[in-house]
Amino acid sequence: MSSSSTTLPLQNATGLQRLGDPVVLTLTVGFILLFVGWSMTNADGLASAIGSGFSWTAKYLGSYFQLLLLLTFFIALGVALGRAGAARLGGLDRPEISTFRWLSMILCTLLAGGGVFFAAGEPVYHFVVSPPVSTAEAGTAEAVAPAMAQSFMHWGFLAWAVLGSLTALVLAHAHYVQGKPLQPRTLLYPVLGERMMAGWFGGLVDALCVIAVVAGTVGPIGFLATQMSFGLHELFGIPDTFATQLFILTLLAGVYMTSAVSGLHRGIQLLSRFNVLLALGIAAVIFVFGPTLFLTNTYLSSAGEYLSSFFAMATVTSETAPAWWMKWWTVFFFAWFIGYTPLMSIFVARISRGRSIRQTILAVAVLAPIATSIWFTLLGGSGIYHQLTGTFDLAEALNGFSFDVATLTVAQALPGGTLMAAAILLLTTIFVATTGDSMSYAIAAVGAGHDEPHYLVRAFWGGAMALMAAILLYMGAGQIGVLQQFIVLTAIPVSLIILPSLWTGPKAARAMARAQSLI
Repeated sequence: MSSSSTTLPLQNATGLQRLGDPVVLTLTVGFILLFVGWSMTNADGLASAIGSGFSWTAKYLGSYFQLLLLLTFFIALGVALGRAGAARLGGLDRPEISTFRWLSMILCTLLAGGGVFFAAGEPVYHFVVSPPVSTAEAGTAEAVAPAMAQSFMHWGFLAWAVLGSLTALVLAHAHYVQGKPLQPRTLLYPVLGERMMAGWFGGLVDALCVIAVVAGTVGPIGFLATQMSFGLHELFGIPDTFATQLFILTLLAGVYMTSAVSGLHRGIQLLSRFNVLLALGIAAVIFVFGPTLFLTNTYLSSAGEYLSSFFAMATVTSETAPAWWMKWWTVFFFAWFIGYTPLMSIFVARISRGRSIRQTILAVAVLAPIATSIWFTLLGGSGIYHQLTGTFDLAEALNGFSFDVATLTVAQALPGGTLMAAAILLLTTIFVATTGDSMSYAIAAVGAGHDEPHYLVRAFWGGAMALMAAILLYMGAGQIGVLQQFIVLTAIPVSLIILPSLWTGPKAARAMARAQSLI
């Protein structure tokens, strides 16, 4: 594996250098300490400051985020379908990782970041509160397809494409061909050259991307603890207290830190495969023993609505939709995915060595979104079915964004009742664990400057995120929500870092294809 010439050998490094680039470490740990410290001394002031920045970003930069995702998807699709799509990443004739394991790892990255958490509640929310593009009356049969289609938009082609298509090509070419490290700063190497690879500015770029991922990962970790605690209380009568949340958090951290320490070819693969098999089992039970015809018809009509209204949903702005809706839905999700992009691309580039460009882009930007849409239909479609037939009424809970209540309510209404609810809680836990382990690995790789970071460094970052989640939960789940809003702010600098991939991505693909005598 290639590594940066500036990377110190681990055995000769100081304790600080063992954890990676001092600039990245100082800024990232500084952010964690600042956020936690500000939360403890002036929580209202922090919430107000971030809330104001959140609103400003959504109003003035939302359209920019949308355009960035649109261009990324269509340019990546063009590269995949072109002649350069046959080139292989990393110069290997055969992939390092088998197809099932590879696809499992891809599916368990973004989907783990929130797809399971939102799959039951978001479609029902859009069913009881019609999205801006829809003209159907909320809560009626006509509102089903638009509600599902809106969820497909948030978790579909655009979201997945930005996470691991063009940026992954830039990183793969720079790393495997030019010998540059798997770090976010490498995304700017084709534009700014060698000056990006050493010095404080490269460290600043890496730190901004790591901070975005820390904010984006601590949120799901914290929310999982509250969701599991609430679910265990409702299902088994276990007290829903901070002590329960801390116990869940400790177990979760133990699982994903152990997985991250064991590396890509062991723990991360094992968790991902287990996740996918469990999800397939749950999906089969829901489809066979649930409202099969309703779910089938809903998927077909919703997929059609998604494709026919694709551009209308992708380009809706606060000029044509309520500002609060754009802020809390489309802009929030798109900014979240942008913030994850550099480190997720590192992960995709690392696990896709030996795959063709076409395989990688189509798997990430097409196959994975289709799998996500099916999962959303099974859980969210079942929720809509029971909401429509009057089994329960989630309107009040969802208007208050109580997605933990929505998820558990929908889960208990599925075939198997309590058993199914427990299985979905387990699935959610393992999915979040895969996010924790893959991002612990990616952060450690960024700091180390090569793709085999020391196992103690991986454990350090996993533990740091769990500790931050625990402290914020102790102060109240509201601080986790504030951190989630901060994700939108981190997307501003990260979007500028990934912007050049719109032209450097295709350029990298052509360079790899020429080197392999394919064009």
